Amino acid sequence: MAIIITDECINCGACEPECPNTAIYEGADDWRYADGTSLEGTVVLPNGKQVDANETQEPISDEIYYIVPDKCTECKGFHEEPQCAAVCPVDCCVPDDDHVETEEVLLGKQRFMHNE
Repeated sequence: MAIIITDECINCGACEPECPNTAIYEGADDWRYADGTSLEGTVVLPNGKQVDANETQEPISDEIYYIVPDKCTECKGFHEEPQCAAVCPVDCCVPDDDHVETEEVLLGKQRFMHNE
């Protein structure tokens, strides 16, 4: 399950540097699959979607920090708990019920993005 940032976000930015997948972006900022990962060029994501990892993607939110679900692994493979939720001063980083994934899927996604 990915994490989502709710509209209670105060835009403090504490979460962004904590994400090992670079899945968190400031509102209105474009993002790329390649950001903070080892992905380059055309890749097929674990969900079967083909993308150019270097292509700029539209922001998910224009107003508050946001998390890209395709890049969020709940910190599996890096930490015991989601680091965004651990540092959020207003507890607005919560599980996203629209993106439920098993631990196995999350670890597979982590290995896919960081194939060092």
